[in-house]
Amino acid sequence: MSDLEVTPIAALAFAVFAASTSAILVRWSHAPSSVAAFYRVLFTTAIVAPIALLRYRDDLSRLSWSDLGWAIVAGVALAVHFAAWFESLNYTSVAASVTLVQTQPIFVALGAALVLGERVSRETVTGIAIAIVGAAAMSFGDAGQAPLADATLYGNSLALLGAITVAGYVLAGRSIRQRVPLFPYVTVVYTACALTLGLLVGAQGHAYLAYPGREWLLFLGMAIGPGILGHTIVNWVLKHLESVVVSVAWLGEPVGSTLLALVLLSEVPDAITVLGGAIVLAGIYVTTIERERRRGPDEVAAGE
Repeated sequence: MSDLEVTPIAALAFAVFAASTSAILVRWSHAPSSVAAFYRVLFTTAIVAPIALLRYRDDLSRLSWSDLGWAIVAGVALAVHFAAWFESLNYTSVAASVTLVQTQPIFVALGAALVLGERVSRETVTGIAIAIVGAAAMSFGDAGQAPLADATLYGNSLALLGAITVAGYVLAGRSIRQRVPLFPYVTVVYTACALTLGLLVGAQGHAYLAYPGREWLLFLGMAIGPGILGHTIVNWVLKHLESVVVSVAWLGEPVGSTLLALVLLSEVPDAITVLGGAIVLAGIYVTTIERERRRGPDEVAAGE
């Protein structure tokens, strides 16, 4: 197996771990969640936009109206995902919220088959099911503190909306990234996402600037870690790996967050959480191995 073959998988694993830092940084921050999300995306945009304008100006100018429109839709979908998921935590249990938002591989698999024409094999479906069971087990690890009996229909609906919108974000990226270079694409997506979140911050009546220096450092950390090293690398990977594989691998984020919380916050996971994490990794393994098995000789030779 050549280096080119393993690069997308290795990059995806690294990106998922980088995204895992988000929960830690959000926990350390005392700013409203929508404000943290807004500045995370705004600072990420400020990092990628100059590269797109300086090195990919021609590619930006050649963007078709269709690709531009769908990239904007992807950015708005990402913003709705952040807003809906964070808000759901105010109305339902952590267990219910995390479980529902982590059903996104189901919607990605359906969309990949119906919209993108990607084949979803029985083995891939099995890997998705295994990973979602593990994700559910991880979220139920704190059920004693936030029982599902207290969950509300409104909060659960918001979490489900978060799953659907992040699935749309992944599917749009898989489609557009076949034609559009990385930096022009993410610049449009992140700009649309930041504008949407900025409007939300204003609508909620939160201050835009009245935060101490520590918060601004955390916002910058969110941009560099989960933003540049997480989402941006995932958008690069979407040119090389099927959307379903990327979506299932994304379920590894709670596993990484749990490990980081153990080291940085001294939060020791219970047995159910550890078991759930192992099951998630097993599901990711099944899905990835199935993807490698289906690669044809031409695809292997190309190192796709």
